[in-house]
Amino acid sequence: MVDRAKGDGLGWVISVQGPVVDVKFPADSVLPNIFDVLCTETIEGQKVTLEVAEHLPDHIARCIAIQSTQNVQRHAQVTLGGGPIKIPVGDCLYTRIVNSLGMPIDQAGEIVASTYAQIRKPPAGTRVNQAKLKGERIEIIETGIKVMDLLFPLVKGGKTGILGGAALGKSILTLEIIHNIVKKIKGTCVFIGAGERIREGNELYHALTKHEILDKVMMVFGQMNEPPGARYAVAMTGVTVAEHLQAQNKDVLLFIDNVFRFLQAGSEISTLLGRVPSETGYQPTLISEASEFHERIRSTRDVGGSITAFEAVYVPADDLTDPAVVAIFSFLDSILVLSRERIQLGLYPAVDPLLSNSANLDPDIVGEQHFKTAREVIQIFQKYEELRRIVLVVGVDELSTADRTLYDRARKLQNFLTQPFFVAEAYTGKGGEYVTREETLEGCRRIIEGRLDHLTEDQFYMIGRAP
Repeated sequence: MVDRAKGDGLGWVISVQGPVVDVKFPADSVLPNIFDVLCTETIEGQKVTLEVAEHLPDHIARCIAIQSTQNVQRHAQVTLGGGPIKIPVGDCLYTRIVNSLGMPIDQAGEIVASTYAQIRKPPAGTRVNQAKLKGERIEIIETGIKVMDLLFPLVKGGKTGILGGAALGKSILTLEIIHNIVKKIKGTCVFIGAGERIREGNELYHALTKHEILDKVMMVFGQMNEPPGARYAVAMTGVTVAEHLQAQNKDVLLFIDNVFRFLQAGSEISTLLGRVPSETGYQPTLISEASEFHERIRSTRDVGGSITAFEAVYVPADDLTDPAVVAIFSFLDSILVLSRERIQLGLYPAVDPLLSNSANLDPDIVGEQHFKTAREVIQIFQKYEELRRIVLVVGVDELSTADRTLYDRARKLQNFLTQPFFVAEAYTGKGGEYVTREETLEGCRRIIEGRLDHLTEDQFYMIGRAP
């Protein structure tokens, strides 16, 4: 217990309500700043890190605990941690898994770092367009996944969202993108596991090891069983790691699974702090919290590297109008919506081309031929949706010759845009296929122009290149 009469500047715990801890300081001391770290201990001697969230009257700092507050006693001594949370950054994090405080959780020994960075310090500089920054054409990154390269091209420095409800393949698609891009272009990858299951993190680690790309990946995890303070801070920790690599003129791939859990943790913290929620039930600071994370994923005038982000977004109850999901939309260049209906039809990846959208599908970015092919594919799918409803009622034989031809080609295109994944070989029994953008465009053109009308639609299912 702290001797309050000494006025030594140390604080003491006066209240613990879940992860929210109130710390009182002597009247003659200076309150720590917002986001500063405080430290206390449980009765077993386990360290608990606190982050200052608010200043209250009577010289009280309200804090959010990063670790569990179980067995933290009232009047327990609290010491200053020396400023905001700082984490190790640099090459020492390759192959390693750290938590939101930068501490290793992979049982592979301590991390020896020469550089540390504050997770709450955004980069300096004015945001600019990546193409204007380098004075050259926007650079397209090939993923080897047909539906993405055709309809939702990936641009260096952009942000892509993979939206879907539970069990629609967000994690598998994310892992396949990591596998294809890191192996192909030998890039650097930072993976943020925000609020996901321990099992998924374990599977990711072993999958990266199996496919021999672990040495190019840094991993930061704040898992589902951890307090909301850890699940919220982990996004800031991960983007800090990516910013340090960007400052070294490296092109970084930043993956976060799942950005919705990050905002959900912010909602839990807001409720525990006693803030009045918005009409929709989320925190009143929802937009600012989403912006705080996304605005750090950017290109700046004084840094030559880039951060290209992939964000898995959990959609509660498959409701795309959920306020947290909508808040994320405005920051994304491409939105890939995964459909439960397509999963039931066995179409993998289950990207719905009519619900999804991409600002990068532009003739100035992808070229006239690519743009024309992609638009024709989307138009065929739109017409197919109309014909499919008619076929359900009257049957395919009642369609006109022209409509029947379009209907058959649409089904071939639909099957052609399925693909066996390298990371899903254990589930599909098929070897993965990497398909270049040129091969994807050529296959689509041959189907659209009728050069493959003699083949059945089954011959296009779960293949790589067009037969």
